[in-house]
Order: sequence, then C-alpha cells, then structure tokens
Amino acid sequence: MSRTLVIGDIHGALKALIQILDRAKVTPQDHLIFLGDYVDGWSDAAETIDYLIQLKSTHNCTFIRGNHDELANDWLKNGKNNPTWLIHGGQVTADSYKPYNQEDRNIHIGFNDQLENYYIDDQNRLFLHAGFTNLKGVNFEYFSKMFYWDRTLWELALSIDPLLTKEDSNFPKRLAQYQEIYIGHTPVTRIGKTTPVQAVNVWNIDTGAAFKGPLTILDVNTKEFWQSEPVYQLYPLEKGRN
Repeated sequence: MSRTLVIGDIHGALKALIQILDRAKVTPQDHLIFLGDYVDGWSDAAETIDYLIQLKSTHNCTFIRGNHDELANDWLKNGKNNPTWLIHGGQVTADSYKPYNQEDRNIHIGFNDQLENYYIDDQNRLFLHAGFTNLKGVNFEYFSKMFYWDRTLWELALSIDPLLTKEDSNFPKRLAQYQEIYIGHTPVTRIGKTTPVQAVNVWNIDTGAAFKGPLTILDVNTKEFWQSEPVYQLYPLEKGRN
C-alpha cells in the first residue's frame, strides 16, 4: 500500500536521510514529499543533492524549495559569496562543491531551478517550506519568497487556542483554507521539542537536524513517524549550524 511521507529539513545530513528512509521502509510506491533546505549545515551538502536526483529516478518524489536552497543556487549560478549565507551554513556547502566540475554543478542548478514552491494533494493538504500571508491561500500570494522565508504562519499557529476549530469565526482565514498544512523552516527545537509538532492544523516537521536534533519522516495519514539519530552524532567532527 502506498503512503504519503513528508521529510523535514535535511541540511546536508545525508547519513540521517539514508537512515530514516531505511527505518521507514520506504518503497517506490510511496510518495515522498521533501520540505526543502537540502543543504547548508553538514558536510554532505552536494552529495545530498546527488542522492536526491538519483532517488527521483526510482521513487515518486516531490521536492519543495527552501530558503537555503535558493541561497545556495544563487551562489552556484553567479559564484558570488553572500556573507550572510556563508555564516548560516553556506560555507560548508561551498566546501562540499570543491570536487565538482561545472557540468556537475549545472545538473544541481537544474535540480534547484525545478523545485516547487508548494504542493497541494487531493485531500487539500498543503506542503511548503515556510508559510504564506494571503488570507485566500497560496494561489493568491503576492510575494513568492514568503513560501520559503515566512515565519508568521508558524507563529500564528502556535498562538491559537488548540480548542478553536476551523468552523469558528475567529479561526485565522489563511489556515482555514487547507485541511492540513505541513511545514519546516523553523526548528521545533526552539520550543524545546525534537519530534513533529502540531499546532491546530499546522504540522512542523523540522525537528532540528541542522543543529542537535534528528531528521524526521512522517506518514501524513497515520501520523506515525521515524527519526534518525541526533544528526550531530552522525557527524561527530562537525558543528553543523550549532
């Protein structure tokens, strides 16, 4: 039986990705939805993109664009070092590309260019990296960068009384547009958690793999999830984004 599985922010932790795909017993029949931020953190950044490109040839994959993916792609295209990007995980990504020739880099640029800003399934479940601001939903968003930079959607979800339902007139209109919303971007470790967190109908799957948390894969139908070891333990000689 096929499953819809959503994967949180990887940040170059290829070892953790391989671990969770194995622990979840992923098959080619499953639909894998990756929420973005594939690079910037651990040393396997470029190798992670190689792995994802290969995975797409054998599995049903949807790849969402993260803010770090756009930053890294800008660097791949123009070669200019963005100081802010470098200190937020970009340096280790740039280092991982040193063995790659231009032809290989162009393949990765093509992968990044084809990333999706969001995905909506046939049950009106929305998957995106960060958030959106338009009350009518993602199709009406004026600023596409919000899809991978916004944090207000998660902040809003956390602030809502959990007893409030979508039928209540006070329920935020932008959240009510969808059955469920799955995001990454803001690690739940910021609120002291290392497992997926639900706030009303929003699920945050970023369990802090870039820092000291694990990487997570979650079955959106059953809410069963599998996690890697804390990623810093898989890369003991590195700091990640700590």
